[in-house]
Amino acid sequence: MNLIRVVGASVLLLAAAPAPAWALSANAASESHIVSLFFLLGLMLLAGKFSGELFERVGQPAVMGELIAGILLGGSVLGLIPTSPDEPLTEVVQIFAEIGVVILLFEIGLETDLKQMFRVGGGAATVAAVGVALPMVGGFLFWISPWVPKEFSLADATTTGIFLGATLTATSVGITARVLQDLRLMHSVEARLIIGAAVIDDILGIILLGIVSALVAGTAVSLLGIGRSVALAVGFLVFAVAVGLALAPRVFGLLDRMRVRGMLLVAAFAFVLFMAALASLAGSAMIIGAFAAGIILSGTNQFDVIISRTKPVADIFTPVFFLSIGAQFDVSLLNPFVGNNLSVLGVGLALFIIAILGKVAAGWAVPWIPFNRAGVGIGMIPRGEVGLIFANVGLMAGVVTRELFSAIIIMVMGTTFIAPPLLKWGFGRWGVTHPSEARAGPVPEPAAGGSPAVEK
Repeated sequence: MNLIRVVGASVLLLAAAPAPAWALSANAASESHIVSLFFLLGLMLLAGKFSGELFERVGQPAVMGELIAGILLGGSVLGLIPTSPDEPLTEVVQIFAEIGVVILLFEIGLETDLKQMFRVGGGAATVAAVGVALPMVGGFLFWISPWVPKEFSLADATTTGIFLGATLTATSVGITARVLQDLRLMHSVEARLIIGAAVIDDILGIILLGIVSALVAGTAVSLLGIGRSVALAVGFLVFAVAVGLALAPRVFGLLDRMRVRGMLLVAAFAFVLFMAALASLAGSAMIIGAFAAGIILSGTNQFDVIISRTKPVADIFTPVFFLSIGAQFDVSLLNPFVGNNLSVLGVGLALFIIAILGKVAAGWAVPWIPFNRAGVGIGMIPRGEVGLIFANVGLMAGVVTRELFSAIIIMVMGTTFIAPPLLKWGFGRWGVTHPSEARAGPVPEPAAGGSPAVEK
């Protein structure tokens, strides 16, 4: 009995005793990080919206303002947005950014007419294939040329050339899609061609990333392995959309009859997260799963409600993605009088030119559909987050030095920043084609006077 009393008293004393110092410090640190995160996200959202408003007032897409705000708040200027893996908030910000681009692609999928997409499907595939092949070959030939500083590479010229070509291939569908939204052009033939080609680009980019990673690791690349990657990426998209279009109308019809507040929005949000995760597990990209989720739900009777309730959520999350892209640019690279910056700028400029020419030329790869060819080519220019992923893989794998990595970043950020104003200019000058006009026939070429198939 005495033993029980002693044990009971000890337990009470332990419960009443103050927490150890290490526990208090851990809790305080955790709370400090949460407070810092709240301040940071609030600042990013306000900075993104105010800068977006400023750019819209001068006739530019709002996404330009968000990218500029990201640079100003990033590590190379004010240092408020963390970009180093060692900083505690970096991963959290990246998660918010990833949710942002997933919701953006979901929204694009909701606004996509699948029948119209199929109508330009062959054209989109051709634009994608040419837009991958030309920059890939251009980047490879550039690197194996005799005047390129080979000390920027840690691998042999062939491996580095293949890797460099691969970094120039994949289009950032998130950047272009946002600009098309800002310009209210999502229902044009050009938008469908660009989005379709960019989605195919991402699939091809994932396959190329796997091939390049295998080359870097010294693993043999087989046709069977490439075929498996293609089958997984394409198979997931086709299977998910086919099954989803058959089941989603019934499921969301049932959910619509429930009384709890916000059921449709929560169900749609959960669905897009599941689809993004499943796409990644299937060897595809999360943004492709999100795009498929949008296409699936666009066929439900609840489409109008879902898209109207998704837009406010997108308004919160998507700016975080664009600010995080801008934050990764180091403005000190633009100073030619520091270190190897002059050589870095030269290589970066060459990659920038190859990246632009290869994508713009792809706009002329489809002679059987009338559309604004310059607009489609320009729409394929931005590399955005996809190019950053490629660059990081090369750096971590020991293929490229910091100098070549910096040159790739200059190319990625340059194409990302130049695309929005060029898109606005290209569509303002040569107009857009409406779906009813996209029939086989005379193909309009960009000219000052426009064309009968293109409406201003």
